[in-house]
Amino acid sequence: MKNQNRFLVPLLVVMSLMFIWNLSRNFNDVLIPHLKRACQLTDFQSSLVQSAFFGGYFLLAIPVGIFIRKFGYRSGMITGLLIASIGAFLFLPAAETRYYPLFLGALFIMAAGFTFLEVTATPYISILGDPEKASSRLSLAAAVGSMGATISPYIASIALLHAVDVPTETVAKFSPDELTNFLSSEAQLVKTPYLSLGILFVALSVILFFIKLPTIQEEGEENIKLSSIFKFKHTVLGALGVFFYLGAEVGIVSFLIRYAKSLNINGLGEQKAALFITLFMGLVLVGRLLGAYLLQKFDPAKMLVACASGAIVLVTIAIFTAGYVSIYALSIVGLCTSVMYPILFTLSIKNLGAYTKTGSSLIIMSIAGGAVIPPIMGLVSDYQGIRMAFVLPILCYIYVLYYGRKGHKISN
Repeated sequence: MKNQNRFLVPLLVVMSLMFIWNLSRNFNDVLIPHLKRACQLTDFQSSLVQSAFFGGYFLLAIPVGIFIRKFGYRSGMITGLLIASIGAFLFLPAAETRYYPLFLGALFIMAAGFTFLEVTATPYISILGDPEKASSRLSLAAAVGSMGATISPYIASIALLHAVDVPTETVAKFSPDELTNFLSSEAQLVKTPYLSLGILFVALSVILFFIKLPTIQEEGEENIKLSSIFKFKHTVLGALGVFFYLGAEVGIVSFLIRYAKSLNINGLGEQKAALFITLFMGLVLVGRLLGAYLLQKFDPAKMLVACASGAIVLVTIAIFTAGYVSIYALSIVGLCTSVMYPILFTLSIKNLGAYTKTGSSLIIMSIAGGAVIPPIMGLVSDYQGIRMAFVLPILCYIYVLYYGRKGHKISN
């Protein structure tokens, strides 16, 4: 009991960080339609918001893993918060210039900071306590993160979207000066939320500097080579699972507002449509709270198969129906995806021992699925229509189903 209590404060600290970065990360889902209007973008161009953000994970996960292996978890958390604050503050000049590449650069830097937090926090939580209950602990931590992710779209919609959409026809009638003023005023809306986030990140880094966290060292980890992780088939396949799982989830929520508007439902504007993202993330939260209990009772791999199957059915229903039935079907996918990440992560790093941090870096790098799948969906949407774009998540979930059935098995 005493051994468990010494882990309580570190777990609460790391879970708090998960809340904050999920709150920040899910601003992107509302930022996409906002910047699409403010910077006059296509679906493909607006989806690059996710590419810039999740691309940071892909490019930096391995270097961050090396940094953490050398300087430790605590230093990684503080460094991540400070880097994320720089990215948040860059939204101010981006809003002033309305220069889209600067917005993307700011998001990339924020993602760089979050990479430190993600590479640090997930394995840290999995190691602090009974190994057999790692999936349960991660699901509970993910549920805390989901609280941030759930309220984030609502806050972002109030800050960035209009209660009543400005009709496209009205914007088309603006004079050049009126259009410039309108678009500039739209861009200015990002200043307050991102300035607030930047200040919060700095404050948290100062608090962490004065908190003592236990140092955890896996035996022999200093002597491993990065390339050695590829000999673990279940880890490599698990990293692909994370790639497709997250790509599908990010793709769905990125285009949920756009899809809802395409249905031309009377009275359903962007701000109200954003509530379906809140519903999606709220169901992710519910699922992770349930998962913290269920993963102690049921085989994680079988739960992964069940969740992937449910997601495939729901997205298929969404494609072939219309109106609120279609939107609710997409929203309920959040319940199915809720425990996918903690299950994929724990199955992927199982029995890695000294390779745990390196394996974690590979898995975190696979979060790049969130950078790749949404732009592909954007291209399909631009050329074939928004409904056809949702075929991509179905294909992604089919792979997750495969990993739950066969891919997770550890080879000798």
